[in-house]
Formats: sequence, structure tokens, C-alpha cells
Amino acid sequence: MEMDFLEPSSDQWSLMESFVSGSRKLLLKKLSRNDASWANEGGGHQYGFYVPRAVRESDFFPELHAREDIPHILEAGCPSFWPQTGEVRSDSGIKYYSNKGSECHFTRIPAELFAGLNPASWLLGGTLEQPEGDAHHWFMVIDSASTEAEMLESRLDIQANFHFDLFDPSKFKRASAIESDDAAELIGEIDAAIRAGTVEMLVAKYSKLPDPLVLADEARLDFLRSVRSKTFNPWDIKKPGDALMRVSRDIEFSIYRRHELRMRAVEVARVLAQHDRSASAAVRGFASLNSIFLSASQQRKSRAGKSFESHLAAMLKAGGVRYEAQAILGQRRPDFVLPDQATVALDTQRRYEDAAILSAKTTLRERWKQITHERFNCAIFLATVDDRVSKEALADLQKAEITLVVPESLKMKTNESLYYHDTNVISFRDFFDEELARKRPSLLLAG
Repeated sequence: MEMDFLEPSSDQWSLMESFVSGSRKLLLKKLSRNDASWANEGGGHQYGFYVPRAVRESDFFPELHAREDIPHILEAGCPSFWPQTGEVRSDSGIKYYSNKGSECHFTRIPAELFAGLNPASWLLGGTLEQPEGDAHHWFMVIDSASTEAEMLESRLDIQANFHFDLFDPSKFKRASAIESDDAAELIGEIDAAIRAGTVEMLVAKYSKLPDPLVLADEARLDFLRSVRSKTFNPWDIKKPGDALMRVSRDIEFSIYRRHELRMRAVEVARVLAQHDRSASAAVRGFASLNSIFLSASQQRKSRAGKSFESHLAAMLKAGGVRYEAQAILGQRRPDFVLPDQATVALDTQRRYEDAAILSAKTTLRERWKQITHERFNCAIFLATVDDRVSKEALADLQKAEITLVVPESLKMKTNESLYYHDTNVISFRDFFDEELARKRPSLLLAG
């Protein structure tokens, strides 16, 4: 039983599901800047999205053949259907330049679908069981800021380090929150409770999710066991930002979803058990069901922010970084002030490097503007695991003199984010080594 607690803003999700169900194999790809920037720059029909080597060498696309006139160019026609525009591109195809390493693109595609996308948006496509015209492949583009993107990531349990994958449509349909044995056990519990009339007792059993701090501790322990380490100290972790992202976005969320599914599935079962017909449950129980899903969605978003902040605090503490959490500065309450509120706000004799402000946001959107714009003669850092910050937001951050701190993998040239060339964006590794250890050693505990 898969539970998606978000409502799509249009009929795109239904459109997506209908094509997924009619496919033999699916391709999901996180779009890089080069996959879409051509559409904003007036690119012609030869432009398109990059095809990874593993996909090119699979049987997803037709077999490539060398051109007789230019043998180093291998290509194959591949008519494609684009449900969002309703058009068949009969002249689309795959083109591989064998003299340029792995350069391979799918070209002659609708530019309007790729124009104006937010960073790290999605391309979802598949091979059709029944062709649309002469097209045996279909593709949809999902903006990363859309509700459909959130639903897609939730449905497929997308991990932080995901870039692309080929998979069976059945994966799109089945629940991944708990293992099949656990799912069977939960189904048996619910069936038994309905037969015995003890659903309320089952609801009470799963009515509370574990305390956020308990979930956070469990997630960090799982991570430390996986890397065979005993400490969350950033000086002992090669890529501390990637560790934070993995723990908060992947490990803890996976643990949370297992508990969430039990809680929400039992709540839904209680509503359905009050009606003797499915139609009656759907109509008369709609308000109750909607309330359950709305509550779940809100709880997920609240948990995500607290999770990242909790793990960052644990890393600062393990690394001997002097800080005070949630200290009041003027009209704001940043997540961390280094070393403490008194030094930042009251010490008029200190140097610029003797203090710093660090805020944490799982995703930015517009919420980074909640960070204080009052100046306290110190640097302001904004830590995030969000790979979707737009170039406009990056420019606004630089103008506001706020340095963005991101996981190491998001700062790499090959990542789908826009961070690599931005000098105002630094990795967590640079934050700890350069901004703290070298420039602000007074913010670290001795020894």
C-alpha cells in the first residue's frame, strides 16, 4: 500500500500514471543544466538531453548505426510521443559522437518543455506496449519545484545521490516504505482488528510516531555502522556534507516512512471499516481521509527541516564547534550563532572573524529570506541539502552577502545543480576546513 500525501496541481500525475502503466520499461533522469539550457538559448532541433552511457548501451533505445559519410557519428531514428504537448516527434532520435568520449544526445524534441526549468528537474519516459502513431517511446518533463516532482520522488523513494535509472513499471506501483514481510504482517494486523472489532486499539498502538530526536539518533547510528565509524565528527568524515544529506534525506526518512505507513494505514483502515461499501467509504469518508493525508503531508515537511537541523547540530558538537542554538538576534532567531549570542550581538571589540551565523534549510524556496538581514559584523552562512536553487536565488544570496553551504557532491561539476561555478557557494568540507579551522579557529574548542 503506497501512500502519497500530496495532490497534483493539474492532471499531469494522472497522465504520467497512464503512460507508466502502458510501458514495458521506464527511464528516469535528473536533468542537468546542459540538458535544458539549450531551450532557453534558442537552441535548434539538434539540441536535446544527454543520454548516459549505461542507457545508450542498454536496449531502451534502438540500436545505433554509423553514418556512411561520417563513420564516427552513430545514430538511430526514434520517434517519440510527448503527452504534455500531445505531439509525436517522428524525426527525433539518438545521436552518438564516438570521437567525443561519451557524448550522446536525444535530439529533435519540444524545446518548450525544457525552457525555464528549475535545477534538478526530471525526465520520465518509457517504451510503449502500444505505439502512439509511429512512436514507441514517450517522455514527460517534470519541474523540480512542482507537486508532481515531490510525488514522483516519494513514490520511487529517490535517494539523494540519484542521477538516472532504468526500471520496471511495477516499481512505480508498489510500496517501498516497508519490506514485503513487514507489509504482510501489517495487513494481517489490520484484517484481524477489523474482524474482531478492535480497530481503535490498533489505532492507539500506532498513534504516535517516535520522537524526532530518537529517529535522528537511530539514523546517525545506522550511518556510522555503514561507514564503520564511531563519531559524526566532520574532521573524521571525508565529505561531511554528503554524510549530512545521506543521513537526513535518505536514512532517517526511510526509518520515518516505515513508522508513518503503519500509523496512516491504520487510520485509513478505521475510516474504511466504518462503511460496508467501497463507494460509501469513498464518498462519506472523504473528509476524514483528506484530513489524514493533509496531516501526513504537513508532518513530513515539518520533520524534514527539524531532521537536517538536528544532524547539523550533532556534527557541530562532535567537531568541537562552539555554538548556541536558536539564540535571539534582533528580530530573528537563526539556527546557530557561533560561538554564542553574547559574542555576536554584544561584543563590540571583537574582530569580524571572531563570530559567525549559520542557518539551516532543507530546501530554500523563498524561506532563506527569513534569515536576518541585520548585520552583526560577522559572516552569514546558509547550509542546505537542496540541489534546486535557481540562478536568481543564488544571485540574491550573493547580493545579501549570505554564503551558501552545500554537500560536496552538489558542488561537483558533474552534478545537476548550478553550484559548481558559483564562488558564493562552498562545500561543507570547505566550510569546516577554510571558514572555521583556518579563518576562525577561535570558534573551535581547544584540542
